Amino acid sequence: MGEDWRTPLRECRICPRECGVDRLAGETGYCGVGAEAVVASRGPHFGEEPPLVGRGGSGTIFFSGCSLRCIFCQNSDISHQVVGVPAAPEALARMMLELQRIGCHNVNFVTPTQVTPHILEAIRLARQGGLTVPTVYNCGGYEKVGTLALCEGLIDIYMPDTKFTDPEAARRLANAPDYPDRLWPALREMHRQVGDLVIEDGVARRGLLVRHLVMPGGVEAARQAIDFLAEDISPDTYINVMAQYRPVFRAREVPEIDRRPTPQEYQAARNYALERGLRLAE
Repeated sequence: MGEDWRTPLRECRICPRECGVDRLAGETGYCGVGAEAVVASRGPHFGEEPPLVGRGGSGTIFFSGCSLRCIFCQNSDISHQVVGVPAAPEALARMMLELQRIGCHNVNFVTPTQVTPHILEAIRLARQGGLTVPTVYNCGGYEKVGTLALCEGLIDIYMPDTKFTDPEAARRLANAPDYPDRLWPALREMHRQVGDLVIEDGVARRGLLVRHLVMPGGVEAARQAIDFLAEDISPDTYINVMAQYRPVFRAREVPEIDRRPTPQEYQAARNYALERGLRLAE
């Protein structure tokens, strides 16, 4: 690839924001990230879904910046700011190989969207250097199909959120009223590339694993997301119905999300996923 991987950064339209800034010239768009990827932290993670963690952990690389920037983000210190260590693809490749060396079952790119070109070039380099573990695209679900198409053959596991099914909620909570319109085709493209999740010896090797964070009053949104997965993607889709929402960052500015979901709300969402035949990743 050489320098070709940098071409999309010259007039950046990698994510749905389509800012059009020249990141190579030092300009930054909505995500806040310039020419280089910025790594906030890296290392084995044992708090991810069990099929990713196994015994050796998921080898996470957390990137700074974000094209979504939800007001309830639990990682706002790195998503709403750009803090950490700048890393060229060569450095990312070395990180990936080190995570494999210490026994991680995969390399898990957390908040990858804004640095997708950097990641794809790094994967090519790492595979040349002996990377064999799966790669994981751990994203917020706000993606462009054209960008995802570039990932084919390089990303083994997609793990998107399904945050919003209502445009107005997406507007108020993430300034992204087009989120649902972006999410559905993105899920289709992810599944087209990698199919249903394949687990061997308790560890994920390839496929789609979806997360849905149950929000306060969010049972209907959960049902809509689950219906789409069951009907438009695959009844064998793995989903993690998550209960860990809490009002952090600026969530207290919005009264309806200034509380945790009730146990009843979480259970209703989880039970509905089971009723629709989806597989729970827990």
